[in-house]
Amino acid sequence: MLAGREAHHALHVLRVRRGEQVIVLNGVGTELTCEVQNYDRDKIQLSVTKEKQIPAPPCPITLLQAVPKGKIIDSIIQKATELGVSRIVPLLSERVATQVDQKGARQKADKWQQVAIEAIKQCGSAWLPLVETPMTPGQFLARGDKFDLPLVASLQPGSRHPRESFREFYKQHGRRPNSACIWIGPEGDFTADEVSAIEAGGTLPVTLGPLVLRVETAATYSLAILNYELQAPGFTT
Repeated sequence: MLAGREAHHALHVLRVRRGEQVIVLNGVGTELTCEVQNYDRDKIQLSVTKEKQIPAPPCPITLLQAVPKGKIIDSIIQKATELGVSRIVPLLSERVATQVDQKGARQKADKWQQVAIEAIKQCGSAWLPLVETPMTPGQFLARGDKFDLPLVASLQPGSRHPRESFREFYKQHGRRPNSACIWIGPEGDFTADEVSAIEAGGTLPVTLGPLVLRVETAATYSLAILNYELQAPGFTT
């Protein structure tokens, strides 16, 4: 059965009717083909005709995204979901004007999670990324999360092309990474202290090219690169 927001969307946006076939996603890898049996104003009765399990991505990607001004974060979450990230951690960096208390942080996370839900319905992904409550970079680092390949998009001299990091990892381990993350800073980038703290844990600085990109462009570009490198057939050194 579908109820509430999802039933309203199916009935009044998609305009499904009795006897039609619909695809239902549960966000954790199951894709259900269903037939509409009955409905009223806020509920839809479905019967499952086929169930399909979609494997999880072999390398979960975490996007550590500094929260930009305005509603740009909504677009970033949407694009990140379409590009298959497993988790999005909104960051309240020193150069981010947004400040939220604990209650406000939870409300924002719930709102942003709904953006991700709408995005998987659009792109058809069977896996819904988790959108965490906003936190500072220091708070995230204090948790001690580990990644096979942690990267940070950097404007600093000496940052390497992302492919070099993938090749180096492959040389050391003989395989692709089993987990990865990418840190994306705010307008003006992370502060020097934040960069030092991020890189102190082994995160590798990577360049996104000679141009200074907008926050949302940097996030999409970085995730596209990660997808390309992780999905390319016959990856070798």
